[in-house]
Amino acid sequence: MFEYLLPALFAFLATIALVQLALEFFPKLGLMDRPQKYGLKRSPIPYYGGLVIVTVFFLSVLFFVPIDAHVLALLFGAILIASVSFADDMFSLSPYFRLIIQIVAALILVFAGVGISSISNPFGAPIILDAQKFMLNFGSGMSVSISLLVALFTIVWVVGVVNTMNFLDGLNGLPSGVSAIAALTLFFLSIRPGIHYDAALQVPVALLSIILFATSAAFAIYDFYPAKILMGDTGSMFLGFILATLAIFSGGKVTTAFLVLGFPILDAVWVIVRRIVQGGSPFKGDLKHLHHRLIYMGLSPRKAVLLMYAISALFGLTAIFLDTTGKLFALGLLVLAMVVLGAYAVYLGKDKAPSK
Repeated sequence: MFEYLLPALFAFLATIALVQLALEFFPKLGLMDRPQKYGLKRSPIPYYGGLVIVTVFFLSVLFFVPIDAHVLALLFGAILIASVSFADDMFSLSPYFRLIIQIVAALILVFAGVGISSISNPFGAPIILDAQKFMLNFGSGMSVSISLLVALFTIVWVVGVVNTMNFLDGLNGLPSGVSAIAALTLFFLSIRPGIHYDAALQVPVALLSIILFATSAAFAIYDFYPAKILMGDTGSMFLGFILATLAIFSGGKVTTAFLVLGFPILDAVWVIVRRIVQGGSPFKGDLKHLHHRLIYMGLSPRKAVLLMYAISALFGLTAIFLDTTGKLFALGLLVLAMVVLGAYAVYLGKDKAPSK
């Protein structure tokens, strides 16, 4: 465990140090949020805190993680997501352009050999997705073997988690805290003995996960309600991309990640479907996410965030110890819990929720 302590400590302390600098200099540089844009009656606070998360994560990886093709793909995809998200925070880019960039970032992973190559089957052998491949030739003897199914499933997963984390950024401390819980879950799953055919392959995953945990946890200290700094899309989408990638590194942990992020993912699916059915744009934000409805039903912002933390931690803890069949059962329980809690929140908060 000692080999993971130093990276975690470095990431945690570096995040605190850079957030303190951001709190000092962001106001002078005009890097503040625009509360009036969202009808909020408060003074602006430092925004673009995602720059801190991105910087600390990259420095920590360069210092402590062995760099191979998979890690390079993660870094290139992450910097692409973070750069475009920062530009969106500044200038409000087209959602369709951002979607294209997310697909490109997912394809970077696929071309580097990172993807969802199989799906666990509790009733028999795993479902293999990379059985049928074709070659892409780039000349000079360079070629890449690609499976369409692997590419498709990987793109859907990455784009889904990236936007789920962005949707989650509606209450102070929610994306940073949930990311910390998810990263810690993936870390413990990576170092759990007896479940990996090659434990050495899990070391980079464990290092990346513990770095992400420490960075997210340190940032959560400052953006927990009431926030002193906000991460913006730069941070939330970056966190989503890293989590999505870690879940498919060196043996799929997609089910585990889905359990930890289950409530936000299911909420994102429901919100998108609802917006389309109502004739609206799936990209236009509103205040009808589950975490908003928890507020309308009477919970304080702190209690709503802590409840979401507890749910993520509970399912994350079970995911570490369950086998495939147990995880399938837990997923069913998660869906049921989401439906019950969502219906209860809608019923209690129907008089307070905005009509549009």
